[in-house]
Amino acid sequence: MINILNELSKASRVGITGHIRPDGDCLGSCSALYSYIKDNCKNITVNVHLESVPEVFTYLEGVSLFDTEYKDEEPYDVFFCLDCGSLDRIGNAKKYFDVAKKTISIDHHISNIGYSKLNNVISDASSTCEVLFDMFDYDKISKNTAIALYTGIIHDTGVLKQSNTTPNTMMVVSKLIAKDVDFPKIVDESFYQKTLKQNRLLGYALVNSYFLLDEKCVISTIPLSVMNEYKADSSDLEGIVAQLRVTKGVEVALFLHETETDKYKVSFRANNNVDVNKVASFFGGGGHIKASGCTIEGKLEDVIEQLTKKIKEQLDS
Repeated sequence: MINILNELSKASRVGITGHIRPDGDCLGSCSALYSYIKDNCKNITVNVHLESVPEVFTYLEGVSLFDTEYKDEEPYDVFFCLDCGSLDRIGNAKKYFDVAKKTISIDHHISNIGYSKLNNVISDASSTCEVLFDMFDYDKISKNTAIALYTGIIHDTGVLKQSNTTPNTMMVVSKLIAKDVDFPKIVDESFYQKTLKQNRLLGYALVNSYFLLDEKCVISTIPLSVMNEYKADSSDLEGIVAQLRVTKGVEVALFLHETETDKYKVSFRANNNVDVNKVASFFGGGGHIKASGCTIEGKLEDVIEQLTKKIKEQLDS
């Protein structure tokens, strides 16, 4: 186990990043590590470099100070990559990784092969926030750090209802709640609460969903024209694939949204024993056995045909 404070003992500048299109676990882990270092290493300068933060997560400590334009040019003594299954997922922050004196990867993606100098990848953890909790000294976790960790865990477990929720996850959550975390507010406002735009996009996706593979797979697509009509981005699509997954009788849920002409971001969710990480990895993506993603270019009908073929292989295995 990496001792974070020991690794920072000689550092004066520390950088943190997460994956492109940051979600709850990515933002929660970045905020939690930022807060933990600021609380316990007063003489260290800490900067977080991430793409823009969805408004729903602005309650997390430090997010208003996150560098979303990657302006900093000085090299870091230690540079952390959080919740990133592969190095290409850190986007514009790679320039900091390349020149840092020490790099540390903390993650829970099964697809992570350990690309940093130091790696703590726990693939059976619910979230990167759960991994971080086990690396932190509990007595040194502030309320703000606990809020960030709790946020990441609930977002990567579907509020503790998905199969990646383990006894350790529940133990961690109970200890975080003991830090006076207002968990009902966090759950409601960051997970369940939707804007009218988000509800309309969810409705569009559900109305236009259909079955494939003898009704074992449900799929839906939102084209670029609809994204532009609603002035939507990826953050407005949170929860759609999870809702598709609970369609009665399906083994795999597949959600695609067009990011550019003939370019699709694909999200997979699985029930039971289907390994969608193998499907995503085939197309250059990755993630977890039951929750993964990738990006594919091509005409929609060709993309769906390719995806269906690989999903069928997993269903038949």
